[in-house]
Amino acid sequence: MSILAEAAGVGPALFSGSAWKMKDAFYTDGMWLFCFFFTFLGGILAHWFYRLVPFADRHLERGIAVSTYLIISGIIFWGVIDRFIFSNQWAGSTTVPPFLFMIMAWFGCSYNVKLRTHLSFSEFRSKMSRPGQMAALTMDAVLWFGFCWIAITTSMRFTAYSADNFQLVDGVDDTMKWWFYVTVPIAFTLMSGRVVGNWLEDWRNYRSGDDIIKTAVIGGDV
Repeated sequence: MSILAEAAGVGPALFSGSAWKMKDAFYTDGMWLFCFFFTFLGGILAHWFYRLVPFADRHLERGIAVSTYLIISGIIFWGVIDRFIFSNQWAGSTTVPPFLFMIMAWFGCSYNVKLRTHLSFSEFRSKMSRPGQMAALTMDAVLWFGFCWIAITTSMRFTAYSADNFQLVDGVDDTMKWWFYVTVPIAFTLMSGRVVGNWLEDWRNYRSGDDIIKTAVIGGDV
């Protein structure tokens, strides 16, 4: 089967609702081609979503990251009380928080791509020529897009694999691992939207003559 045929088979498998069909379709070379266009188009759609919903642009990823952090803190806090005061322990108190941390980390990473606190090098790049600055920022966009492409492809694969094998979170009888894994391609699709938005902003600044390189602020908007 050609790589184009394999890529064409990913879409129907994705919407089939069958973890077995998805696993078979995802573990082909065509999956890489499918996810390349999925990442690109998903990034454009995510960018327009942020443009049309300013509240989500400012608070979506940050809200998810903070919420999961509070849930993790609450589980650990209660786990300590439950163990040392009531001599009891919920089996999921040590297995669920790592999955929540994964969600917090990737959505937080997407938000920090927006803030440009990753791959910044603003002190060095501010001394470059304007074409050099634009080239460096374009290189950033290509690197982040490649990162999103790889992460979306591989995470969709192990999500389908986990669902097909009915993997449960250790110590918990009614919580599936894929419920957490599926958030990874979602986070990286949102991240690709940030990549698209950043590059378009840089291109507008380059064409208009405005400053291209700006100082990144960790934990705050720019």
